[in-house]
Order: sequence, then structure tokens, then C-alpha cells
Amino acid sequence: MQHMSTSDIRKKYLEFFAQKEHLVMESFPLVPKDDKSLLLINAGMAPLKPYFTGVKVPPSKRVATCQKCIRTGDIDNVGITKRHATFFEMLGNFSFGDYFKKEIIPWAWEFVTEVLKIDKSKLYATVYFEDDEAFDLWKDTTDIDPTHIFRLGKEDNFWEIGVGPCGPCSEIHYYRGTEVIATVEDFVAASDKDEMTEFWNLVFTQFDKDEEGNYNPLENPNIDTGMGLERMATIMQGVSSIFDIDILKNIIGKVSAVTGKVYGEDAKNDISMRIIADHAKSISFLIGDGVLPSNEGRGYVLRRLLRRAARHGRVLGHTDLFLNRVIEAVMESYGEAYPDLLDRKDYISKIVDLEERKFHETLDSGMEMLLGFIRDTEGSVFSGENAFKLYDTYGFPLELTQEILAEKSMTVDLSAFKKEMNDQRQRARAARGESSYMGSEAAGMDALEESVNTVFLGYTATKAEAEVLHVYTDLGLVETLEAPAQGFLVADATPFYAEMGGQVGDVGMILQENAQVKVLDTRKSKNGNIVHVVEVLSGTLTAGTAQFMVDETVRRSTERNHTATHLLHKALKLVLGSHVNQAGSIVLPDKLRFDFNHFQAMTGEEIRQVEEIVNEEVLKALPVSTAVMNMAEAKASGAMALFDEKYGEEVRVLSVGEFSKELCGGTHVRNSGEIGLFRITSEAGIASGVRRIEAVTGMNSYRLFQEREGILTSLQEILKTGRQELVAKVSAQQAEVKSLHKELEDIRKSASLGHVDTLLASRETVGSVTLVKGALENIEAGDLRELTEKVLDKLQSGVVVLGSVVEDKVNLSVMISKDQVKNGFHAGKLIKEVAKIVGGGGGGRPDMAQAGGKDPAKLPEALAIVNSLLSDQVNS
Repeated sequence: MQHMSTSDIRKKYLEFFAQKEHLVMESFPLVPKDDKSLLLINAGMAPLKPYFTGVKVPPSKRVATCQKCIRTGDIDNVGITKRHATFFEMLGNFSFGDYFKKEIIPWAWEFVTEVLKIDKSKLYATVYFEDDEAFDLWKDTTDIDPTHIFRLGKEDNFWEIGVGPCGPCSEIHYYRGTEVIATVEDFVAASDKDEMTEFWNLVFTQFDKDEEGNYNPLENPNIDTGMGLERMATIMQGVSSIFDIDILKNIIGKVSAVTGKVYGEDAKNDISMRIIADHAKSISFLIGDGVLPSNEGRGYVLRRLLRRAARHGRVLGHTDLFLNRVIEAVMESYGEAYPDLLDRKDYISKIVDLEERKFHETLDSGMEMLLGFIRDTEGSVFSGENAFKLYDTYGFPLELTQEILAEKSMTVDLSAFKKEMNDQRQRARAARGESSYMGSEAAGMDALEESVNTVFLGYTATKAEAEVLHVYTDLGLVETLEAPAQGFLVADATPFYAEMGGQVGDVGMILQENAQVKVLDTRKSKNGNIVHVVEVLSGTLTAGTAQFMVDETVRRSTERNHTATHLLHKALKLVLGSHVNQAGSIVLPDKLRFDFNHFQAMTGEEIRQVEEIVNEEVLKALPVSTAVMNMAEAKASGAMALFDEKYGEEVRVLSVGEFSKELCGGTHVRNSGEIGLFRITSEAGIASGVRRIEAVTGMNSYRLFQEREGILTSLQEILKTGRQELVAKVSAQQAEVKSLHKELEDIRKSASLGHVDTLLASRETVGSVTLVKGALENIEAGDLRELTEKVLDKLQSGVVVLGSVVEDKVNLSVMISKDQVKNGFHAGKLIKEVAKIVGGGGGGRPDMAQAGGKDPAKLPEALAIVNSLLSDQVNS
């Protein structure tokens, strides 16, 4: 066995299976398509599930990939163990009802012994204990030592996830030890000591498990294999840890250069350096595939990884921004295999910089809250709920909380923290819904299992004669559909555009001799069928010839908006910068919505510039043309592609003159002049680093103009002034209102503070404590707090409890002087009991607390119990 780079292993694997007549496909994005069961792609077969289930027809019955994967289930072990990682690559070869065990077992042996030239004496194979076929194939079709084949149970050698396709598997292992492995017990013991490394799993998908737990044989069994690239690299490079292989050594080297720490000198520092290196890979690929930081879903995974990496920079003593310097090394290690990563380098860098800066600010905010919680904590055990709140709301790492608490001889209630974490996971799981193999059961328009190659005629026609092939409902195929039923139909051809790429599906009519059918929507099913969602208005719909008529008014309005999104995309790049990329869009007949990557709100001037550029291109009446070409030609022509789209070998490139060129399968105007007038109606942020523009075109722009014209005319009439004076008139009235508000506020504050002497005059003594309490009216919470503080200032020592009724609610405020706090009195505990009486709740610190309630009639009763509550505190 000779040393082999990670890149060479990847290359040789794919070349080997290409020679075995496999179609080598590029890695799918990390964000799953049409699969609710997964947050992120976590295995090589995950994006291929539609081919295994028959929902989609595979491009070839034999496929090989090197798939990007993310797993965060063992994130706490990353950096600590030799083998855990959040990002990894999985090599896989797949058969969709083509070859099976008798082919893959000898091929696998051929690859590892003849291509990789691994010492056969170091190789072991395991099979499912009931799988005699696999055992015999290993023994009879390869020259593996028969004593190196072991039968293991279901836990080790049977692959299944809930219901759906499943089957036995065979794993190939590399032995690093020196002792003789003679029995299954020896084999398991070596595995437990990490001397036996499993590197390739061959899954024989031959059953379909149903809801009752029955394993039904598949008519066409499949092969699904997975080889961890990093794990194989450890074998080929003679190292024991994935962090010592070539591509990761390069990244860790950059971490070392940035932080000034030498890898290998300090075990604790090494853990932090490994975490940063691993997370930097995940961060780069997640952002590269269009994921943005947020507080839920995939965005939360990204944010957690990014902040965890940034946090470990601080553990290493590095307090400045540094992650982008580490990501440069990721680009060096992976850029050749994943050129899209290099194409998006600037974009990735901007997102990382923005998020890392935010985290530094968050640490400061979280630190203030943590110190506040510490002040309110009685004893040495810190609330697990508060630790979780810091973690969940502020992104404050638990380990940082623990580190600060340790300095104060305090610990976190970990059981309470873990309960909060588990509750959050349960909520997330419930939000996703219970899932089957593909995350949801096929229903509605997906009920038709057959894949039909419908010819789309809509690029050139809005009317056509075609054959209705299938009519069906949620329950399946039907012979007829009678009025007023709703259902679905699939035809051999159609001018109706199916919703895709942000453009909504066409509506219109389908006419048969005995039926009038309204098309409510047109969509694509999971297996690629163009499906017409229909309602039978009269007669009976059947298979056969029909006239298909798209609603042209709706289609043309939609086309105006779609072409306008292309002009808008280019205009945004010109005004805001080349980092702008489309992050989503919806093209409707009445408006367009365009999401894009940008890091701050657009100014009024920037919006004006974008609008002006688009309208200039509209007025030029630029020709809109399309060309079908392969992906390489499209990229060479300068066409823009979207992050989250998986394009085929042939793509459709849409050009608007020389101004804009993008990959797009939608329908568009013939020239830009048909757009009419483009008008932006709103610009707002929708997520960290993502902005949204809404706009209108054509007659909708004219209607907007008319609407705003009407508003201006109404304002002229109300303010009794000319149009040119409107701004000055409104400004003058605003200034007057502001002045009156201030005057009113001063009067109100003066009135509330006038209560100070009256309240003090009613002071009383409870034990040795002076108490001032009182019920007031129409004093808001902020003013009530200020009044309470004024009373206590004059009182100097004692307790002040005030309540105020404002409309149908109660405000409560309690303050206790410092000397009485030392004597054991607690404002938060006091107000909690008082608030219960008025139907509310609240709390606070020992010296100050506020609360609210919804039963004003019970305020006197609530204040009446204050004396007894204070007496109880005196006695305790």
C-alpha cells in the first residue's frame, strides 16, 4: 500500500466505477430537495432516495457520486475523538434495480486490493448473520482469508430507517492491530479499541418494510454503498485521526498560523484547533449551498457551527475576527474538487464576516445577562433554564457559561439544561411532522406513480390540442371525473407552465366535447409529471382529446414580472455590488417578490437608482431570447446560475439584450418594452444577510400610480394646501404635535410626582420596617416605576409598593432599600404574590420588581395583603 492523497482517492474511486458503466454525478447540494425527513444531506444515498423509491426515474441505473454531507448529532465529540466530524465526503456507488450482491462484492474487493493496493491480510468483512448469499460470495468470488469473514447481528449489519426500503449489509474493515483475530468476540474487542476501522458499507436493499413491520421482498433490489473519504484517507496515509490527513492538516496549519498556537503541543488547544478546522469546512459548504445564519432549521445549524468555531478562537486567546482566514485554507483544500466553492468565495466571506462580528457583539450582550442572572442566583447552582436561555436566545455557548461560573465556584444545573434542549428538539421534530422514508406520504398530485414525458408547448403557444392520458384524485386513477369534482390530469402535451423557478403555474380552461374544465393551477409532481389541478365545471372529464387554453391575460402579466426579476437582479449587482445573488423569488401575475443577499437596508437613493436602471432597459425594448446549451457553454457565456438549483446537462439561457443573461426555464416577454413600467413597492430584511424587494409592472404599476395620486389629492383636500406645499405643511403639523406631546408628558409626570408627599404621609410600620403603599390611576408602568423610586429616595429606608389602574389593566411596582434587602426582604418574591391577586404575574431583583395584572377591581385586595406578606418575611 502506497501513500495516496485524499484527492487521488476521490478521483480513483469515481474513475473505477465509471469503468463499471456508472454515471458519475456531481455532488448534490447540502440542502435536500422534496424531502421533509432531512434538514441537511447526511449520507451519499440521501439525495438519491427518489430513485430508490421509484418516485423519479434515475438518469442511469448505475450511478456513482462523491457527496458532501453534514451531521451534527455528535457535535460535542468533534475535535475530541479521532473520527467525528460535522462535514465529510461520502463516496458511493448505486444500482437502481440493476446489479446486486454478486457484482458489488467482487468489485469492492477489486477496488481496495488492486486499485488502492491495501494489504489483504489487514482486511476483514462482516455480513448479516442470516445472509448466507453474501457470506458465500465473499468466500467464493474473492481471495479474502475466509477466517476474516464474520457474521454479525441486526444492529451491526442490517440497514433500515423506519418504514420503506431496507436490507442486510456487508462492511469492509481495516485492522491496525497486531493480535490474531480468531473469533467474533476478538473482532468486536478490536473494534471497541478503535483498532478495527470500518471504511465501506455495502447495503443490499432487498426489502420494503411496511407499517406492520413486515419485510416484503423488492421486485428489483438495489445496491447502496458508502465509503467515508476521510476515513479511507487515514488508512492510505498511515495516520490514526481524520485531522491528520492532508486536506485537514492544511486547514489546521492555517488555524495555527492565525492563533499562534502550535498543533500537538497542548491537548486542550488541539481540541479547539480541530473544532475550528472542522467547522470552517461546514461553514464554507453550507453558505456555498445557499444556507444563511438564522435561529431555526438549517440556518440555526450554520449559526451554531460558526459561533462555536469563533468561541474556540477565544479559547485559544484570539479575540479578533479570524474565521475568514481559516476559510481561505478550506478553499485551497477543496477548490479543485468543488469549483463552485471558489466561485462563491466572496459571498461566503461576507456572510462569515457579518456573522462573526454579530457574535462578538452577542458575547458582550450575553455576558451582561449572565452576570445579572448570577447576581439573582441564591446558592452555588446556576439555573439550567437560564443557561439554556443564554444559549438559545443569545447564542451563548454552555461551555462559556460553565467557565465563567467556575471562576465564581458555581455550577450549572445540567439536568434542567438538557431537559430544555430536549424539549426544543421535540418541538422542532413536531414542527417537521412525523415522517416516512421520504418525509411525507405521496398524496394529491403525487399519487400518480407513472412518469409521463409531457411535451411543454408553452414557450411558443398558449392554446393547443392534446391527449388527456390520466385522470386521478387523491385516492388514485379514475376513469372519469364528473362535475363539480376536483382532481388532477396529465396529458401528452400542454401549453400550461408548471410552477417552477419561482414562477407560479398557469391557469385557464380545458375543453372536451362533453366537459368544461377549469385549470386551477399547474404544478410538477415529485416524479416530474406536469400536473393540471382541475375542477370540472360541467359534464364528465375522461382520457382523450381536449383543447388546452391558458388564460393569456394572467400569463402575460406573469411574464412581465418574470422578465423584470432578471433586470432587477442585474441592476442590484450594478448598484450594490457583485456579492448580490438571488436567494429566492416568487413571480405572480399581480406582483413580483425578489430575495437577495445583502447586508444592510437599501437607502432611498439606492432604490431609486435600481428602479431607474430597470426602467431604462425597459424603454430600450431589448430583445428577449433563449438558447439551449450545455452547462459548460452556459458558464463560458457568462450566464448566472442560482445557488439552490440542480441543473441538468442541458440548460436554457435567457438573455435580455446584452444587459442580462441567466439560466432560466420560465416564460418571458418577447422584448423588455412589454414590461411597461417597473415600480418597487417595498424593500425589507427577512433574515440575516437577506433582503426582499416587492415590485409591480405593466397595468399594476399604472394602478399603483393612480392609487398614490388619489392619496395625494385627498391629503391636499384635508390639509387645504397645494401639492407643492404638502411636505412643509405635514412637517409643521408634526412639529406642533410633538411639542404638544412633550407638554402633555411634562404635565402628566408633574402630576404623578405630586403624589410623593401624599404617599409618604400614609406610611406605616410593619415590625421594624417602614411601608409605603398606595393605589393610583392612569399612571403607566414606566412612570409608576419612576414614582416608586422617588418615594423610596425620600423614605431612604423601607419598602414601597404602588399599584396603578390604566383602563382595564393593573401596573404594579415594588422597591426595597438596600439595607432592607440585606435584612432578607425580596421585591421579586413580594410582587409575585401581590400580582396573583390581580390576575397577573411578574418578578424581579431583590431590590426592584414590576408586574402587571388584568383585574383592576382587586387592586385594593392585592395591596391589603402586603402587610401580612412583609410580616412573613420579617418572621422568616
